[in-house]
Amino acid sequence: MTARQDAIYMARAIQLAKKGLYTTDPNPRVGCVLVRDGQIIGEGWHVQSGQGHAEIEALQNTENAKGATAYVTLEPCSHHGKTPPCCDALINAGVSRIVVAMQDPNPLVSGRGLERLKAAGCEVSCGLLMEEAQTLNRGFIKRMTLNRPFVRSKLAMSLDGRTALASGESKWITSVEARADVHQLRAQSSAILTGINTVLADDPALTARVASVVTQPIRVVLDSTLKMPVTAQISKLEGRSLILTCSDDKEKYMELQSAGFEVYKLPSKNTRLELSAVMDFLAQQQINEVLVEAGSVLNGALLVENLVDEWIVYMAPCVLGDQGRGLFSVPGLDKMSDKKDLILRDVRQVGSDLKLTLTQ
Repeated sequence: MTARQDAIYMARAIQLAKKGLYTTDPNPRVGCVLVRDGQIIGEGWHVQSGQGHAEIEALQNTENAKGATAYVTLEPCSHHGKTPPCCDALINAGVSRIVVAMQDPNPLVSGRGLERLKAAGCEVSCGLLMEEAQTLNRGFIKRMTLNRPFVRSKLAMSLDGRTALASGESKWITSVEARADVHQLRAQSSAILTGINTVLADDPALTARVASVVTQPIRVVLDSTLKMPVTAQISKLEGRSLILTCSDDKEKYMELQSAGFEVYKLPSKNTRLELSAVMDFLAQQQINEVLVEAGSVLNGALLVENLVDEWIVYMAPCVLGDQGRGLFSVPGLDKMSDKKDLILRDVRQVGSDLKLTLTQ
């Protein structure tokens, strides 16, 4: 097999992995292609936690994999989890060559799968299209290596940097196309994080409304003093709704839990939730990717503490005036040397708006 052919088949495996973009949490998105004599004889991808891994799906989609090459976007697992080890399945099927995009960051695997395959006599290589495979699973990688989720914050603003009029009215700054793009961001997120003030102002559903099958993200509300109304619509939706607080109000705890919320007390800092503790907790909940949809206070605090990996800003070609609400609340920026610099990674047009992708 030539290097060009290897790249083509691995690119196909990455395409397959993307089919699980909205459904695999808390597992990684993985694709597998089986090739023999220059022909694809089986394909598979991981659809959902608890179901077959990509390698198993591909093997089940071919009658005979003996002598085949397997292209896998993530190192085959070597341990018993909810499913048996994929390494054993590949070895038992007689696959002779394994091409892997990236090593599994999970400490339970982390190179052991590759070593087991080599020990069984398989030809093994790793690193083909690694960057593309890593991008697909940034949340899983970060949780496995740093015990933190990948955090992305979505913001919408006018041309003059306002998120709402002075009255608080903000529907809608951006176009229909931009709002549809946000739902795709929601769909690929493990959790949507917001603050209690956003809930009180908008009573959002925090659901992903897309045409594809989707595992709805967990809804997480930061509510330091337990102001959450039991009538909030997120309490009536399927799936998990978490309230993170530093309050000791046991009566309100019971009231909210009876309404369907999960309530957790976390450490505080200056009477507010400690945001680093929030991220630690979310990782413990096996949350890979967090989408923040919040106001200027929470976004400002996240900016100051460098807790956001990626900022997505939709900029609409409209002006809301100098009395409108700003994007970030960051007190204490008195001179230019105090400014918060961001790195612009990507710019593209979505409907009539610009979509800016930035990192710190």
